[in-house]
Parts: sequence; C-alpha cells; structure tokens
Amino acid sequence: MPHILTRGLRVALDIALISLAFWAAFLFRFEFAVPPAWARVALANWPFVAVIEYAALLGFGVHRFTWRYMGFPEALRVGWAMTASTAVLVTFRLLLSANGRVFGLVGIPLGVLATNFFLILVLLVGIRGARRMYGEAVERRRRAGEGDRIRVLLIGAGQAGVMVAREIASRPDLRLDPVGFIDDDPRKLRSHIAGIPVLGTTDEIIAIAARKRAKRVLITIANAPGDTIRKINRICVDGNLETKIIPGIYEILGERVNLSRIREVAIEDLLGRDPVHLDEEQIVEAFGNDVVLVTGAGGSIGSELCRQVCRFSPARLVLVERFENSLFEIHRELIAKFPSMSIVPCIADVCDANRLEQIFREQSPSVVFHAAAHKHVPMMEMNPGEAIKNNVGGTRVVSDLAERMGIERFVMVSTDKAVNPTSVMGATKRVAEMYTQALGRRSKTLFVTVRFGNVLASNGSVVPIFKEQIAAGGPVTVTHPEMQRYFMTIPEASQLVLQAAAMGRGGEVFILDMGAPVKIVDLARDLITLSGFRPDHDIKIEFTGVRPGEKLFEELSTHVESADKTKHPKIYIGRVPSSNWEEITRGVDELCLLARTSEGEAIRVALGRLVPEYTGAPSRSTSRETQRASEDSIQLIATS
Repeated sequence: MPHILTRGLRVALDIALISLAFWAAFLFRFEFAVPPAWARVALANWPFVAVIEYAALLGFGVHRFTWRYMGFPEALRVGWAMTASTAVLVTFRLLLSANGRVFGLVGIPLGVLATNFFLILVLLVGIRGARRMYGEAVERRRRAGEGDRIRVLLIGAGQAGVMVAREIASRPDLRLDPVGFIDDDPRKLRSHIAGIPVLGTTDEIIAIAARKRAKRVLITIANAPGDTIRKINRICVDGNLETKIIPGIYEILGERVNLSRIREVAIEDLLGRDPVHLDEEQIVEAFGNDVVLVTGAGGSIGSELCRQVCRFSPARLVLVERFENSLFEIHRELIAKFPSMSIVPCIADVCDANRLEQIFREQSPSVVFHAAAHKHVPMMEMNPGEAIKNNVGGTRVVSDLAERMGIERFVMVSTDKAVNPTSVMGATKRVAEMYTQALGRRSKTLFVTVRFGNVLASNGSVVPIFKEQIAAGGPVTVTHPEMQRYFMTIPEASQLVLQAAAMGRGGEVFILDMGAPVKIVDLARDLITLSGFRPDHDIKIEFTGVRPGEKLFEELSTHVESADKTKHPKIYIGRVPSSNWEEITRGVDELCLLARTSEGEAIRVALGRLVPEYTGAPSRSTSRETQRASEDSIQLIATS
C-alpha cells in the first residue's frame, strides 16, 4: 500500500474514532435514549469537537508516531493531546453557560465531555496498541517458521532487561528468541515482564536452560558488579552455555539499546569498575583550543590519552613516539576518527634533546603529557642503565624544555610502583616525580604528576600474556599464589589522567583510586574460564616464583593517611614532600653519568641515596665499595 494512502487511512481512522467517542458519550449520558433536542445539540457541535480534538493531536505530534511501535511515551502524548482539547471544550462550555448561545451553539453537557475524554483516549491508544500487537504476532509467526533462531535467557529483569527484550522483539535480524528472564529478586519470580516470564534465579540457570532448550545467556544487568558477572559466567561455562553481554548498558538513553554491541564477556567486565564521570567543562577550559603534545603516543596509555584528548577538540595534537610502527598505527586511527583535527606525528626519542627542542619550537605546544617510559619491572632490573636514561634522563629533557619554553602545563604519567619502590623501574619513576615536582616550584609552568596502578590489556601486560598461554594450551604461569595488583582499564586511567591534569594548580602528585586489589591467580582463572576452559583441568596454572624487583602487594596509595580527597571521587592528592632542587639535580646528574658507564650495583646505590625508601639498593658495606668505584667513573667522565 502506498505510504500516502497509509497515512490517509490513519487520519480517517482517527477522525472516525473521535466521532465514535463523541456520539458514544452522548448515548452513555442519556442511557441510549438521547432526546431530540440534545441530538440536535450533538449534531451541531460534532464538527467543532472533531476539529478541536484532531488539531490537538496534530499539535502534540501524535500523527508522526508509527503505530507499529506504539509504547508508553506515545500513549502519554495522546493523553496530553486529549487533555488539552478537553480543556478547550470545557472552557467553551463554561463561556456558553455564561453568555447563552454563541454562534447558535448550545453547550455540551460536562458529563458528555468527561465521558468523551476517557472514550477517545481508550480508542486512540487501543487501535495503535492493536496494530503493534498484530505486527508482533505476524513477526513471531514468521520467525517461528524460520526454525533456526537462538533461544536465549536474559539475566536481569530490570529496566535494562526490559529495554533489551523490546529491542530484540524489533530486531528479527538478530535471530534471537528470548524464552525467559533470570532474576534473583524474589518479588519478580513467576511474573511476566514485557511479555516474558521470570523463570528463576541465577542458581537455577543450568536447569532452566535445559528445560527451555536455551543455548545462550545474555547478561542485561545495568552496571553489573564484577563478582556477579564472574558468578554467572562460571555457571554458564559449567552448563556449556554461551554467555554474552552488552557493554555500557548503564549508558542506555532514550529507552533504546544498541544490540549490535553484544559481545563475549571480557575480563574488564569482571573487574566491575564503575563508569568514569568527567567534569568536561573543566577539561575543555584546561585543554580546549590548545596545542597538546603527548610523548609515548604509541604506547598503551599514550595512545589512549591521544584518543581522549581528541574528544575535547584541541587546536592541534602532536604525537611524539620513537617506534615508527606504533606511531603509524595511532596516527592512522586518529585521522580516521577525527578527520577535521590537525594531528602531527613526530618520530623522536625523549632522550634526544636536540630533536625534542626542534619539535617544541616548530609545534609550540602549550600542554605536554609525558607518558614515555620503560615500564617492565624485570626487564629494568636487568637493564638499570636504560631505565635511568629513559625514565629519568628522558623526563629531565622533556620537563626542562617545557620549563624553558614557557609551556603552560606539564603532566607526568607515573605509577604506584614509585611508592616505597622495590624495583629499579619504580625508583626511577620516583626520581622523575621528584625532579618535576622540584622544577615546578621554580617555574611558571604548572607541573602535575598523576600516579596509578596497572592497566588491563596494555602492551606486554599480564592479560595478553595469559591469553597467549591459554591459546597455546597452557600452562598459565603466575609468579606467586598471593601476588596482588590494582587494575584499571586503559580508558578509565586515561580519562582520570585528563581530569587530574585539568584540576592541577602545580606541584601536586595526584593518585587515582584503583579500587580493590585483584589476585593475579584469580585473574588467570577468570581468563581461562572466559576462554571456555576449566581452570586446573583443561588449562593448568603453574607458579614460577617472584621475579627480581617485584612486590607481592602494591601500596594502597589512597589510604587516608597518605592522600587527601579532591572534589572528584576517584582522584586523591598525595602528601609527597618536595625535594631540594640542588640535591635532586646533583643526584640526577650522577645517575645519568652512571647510566653511561657503570654496572647495575653502582646505579642501585645511587638510586638508594636519592630515594631513601628504595629497598632494592645493595647493603651498606657493598654500597661504600660501589660508591667509590662509581665516583671514580664519574670523575673520569667529567674530565674526559
């Protein structure tokens, strides 16, 4: 049927229903025996009432709604339209009572107007609801005839679950057949929600799936805690059920959900991290319309920082990265996502002062995010000189340039391993913090440090390593059964870095709330389970021993005794005393000289002198001998 004819039929039906309600109201008012005088009143007022009521439908946009998808918002709009038209008719009726006849019309009885209101509301909403029910029935019959739809259980019968159920009903291309809800709320059991029965609790998933012949479970709990998702996933693995989740379901807007985002449950879901809420106005004020430079732009944190910065439309984004392939990938991604933005890729090593100065002079950045660093603890234990060169020397090069060229804001990305460090990597990051903090006290540039823990799925981190081991059939290697770490997702960490940087007024060491620590062995078991295997049965877990420089437990940096709250619930300010400028520069000079010639022991001794809380330094007797040797090396370098 042509579209214009369908619309014309809808108009005709609406007018017919308006007329039907009007005449039925008169019949009910006079108990189906309308006196001739009142029949003439009804006949005279009929066109006037029909025009007023249909005009109200047009005014409230009811004519634009598709009957096939009639829902509560559309019914509410019909109700408002009829309320407005009835108010007009009642007002007209009262005017007639006060002035007698107007244009030859006699007022309609108020009882008729009240009855007419309820009748027209029922008829207009009813015919639209009937059209939706018919369409859904036709769709169900069609889909039942296809025979290859996937029977699915929906976990969570709340608002999010209802939205998902309705969206599935309107998306036959998904080939999903929701056979029931699973919910632990006893008040919902044995009820029907959105036409779908609530069959039982999560403890009964396997039995219910067998009874209903369901092959898939879809988690539809808004912002589900990690423990809940972990429990559901393990039950489903035991029952050989496919488990899916809709990420970001707490962000549903307008009662719609993007079912194309259905995916496998990921390790990020098991963390149960709450979504990050940013003060975007503050970030735009701090970075919007500025030239932003990011070092380490191809790394896990650096690349995500670039993505987040682009959301706030800087005047230009400068990517500094020494690895060509990493720089190529992030640059290609960003220009595809933000084609109108000026994005400049620069191959450079942060230790190369001449190259960095060239970039700073050409690009004139006003904000610098320093994310370039060596981060692998065992690797830096074996190569302490390279840790000094990059983490300390590179930071000095970039921060000195920022200070000398009058950069407005310098943000250094640090780590919780800098707190009471046991490793060379942690100690070098602590030295970098100390240097930038001391420099900031002498400079107009705002120097800010942001410290956080491990990020999931970063390059070379434990998650991709575990995935490789699982793909190879195991074993999955864990250093110690009690090894614990704090974890954040890469986007969460990067967003909070932006927020903390925007909050900074210079000299602060911001500490991100990393939540509860996670046992690495539990992480390994979760990844094995998510991969469809049984831990310790299909895939073995082996303990290999703690590696050099590693801690069993990271410091809880957000403890009330070591950090103060800020206005953002996930950001704290650490109480970190500033270092003496002369002492820190002298110590950094010594470290950089030792990194060129000396062995690891001499470097560790020098780190221990500069960072007294560093516990990886050699013993005192060894330190004195090593110190004398390092002093001889430094003197030789200085005089050569």
